[in-house]
Amino acid sequence: MKNIIFVISLVLLMTGCASNVKLAEVPVEDKAGAAVSTDNALQPKSSVTTVEVSKLPGMDPGPVGVGKLVMFDYDSFVIKPEYQSLIESHAKYLRADAKRKVNLEGHTDERGGREYNLALGQKRSESVRKALALLGVSDSQLEAVSFGKEKPVDTATNEDAYAKNRRAEISYR
Repeated sequence: MKNIIFVISLVLLMTGCASNVKLAEVPVEDKAGAAVSTDNALQPKSSVTTVEVSKLPGMDPGPVGVGKLVMFDYDSFVIKPEYQSLIESHAKYLRADAKRKVNLEGHTDERGGREYNLALGQKRSESVRKALALLGVSDSQLEAVSFGKEKPVDTATNEDAYAKNRRAEISYR
């Protein structure tokens, strides 16, 4: 008996919550109060303009056409001569506006222990920081951090992948 009363109550409750409004046929109104057709052929053209992320405040991408990676040899934090012009370009860009700031992110390949790789990644980011400082960039614009082996670019276990992961990234903030 209780089950029959429960089922009848449930059916009555659901019937009371039903609506006659067909959601597919509801007219859409614009802010002026005029009805707008839901037919795609009659939709007005969008007035949305594209936004270049690089031109938004706080989204400073760095110097145009200049790379942001400094690659390192195995178990080394010495900056290779081929990256000198890259570092000089970033230094010139940073010196031009004291409000510009960068994170210098040191990375390693997966070989070695966690602590060792964090230390090596820090040495790599610090070597880039020191090179920029020697070129006149204020220390307040630079932050050196290490991710060790935690953020690999390539997760394969071969020498090509290891070489891609031994890097310092210049990341504008």
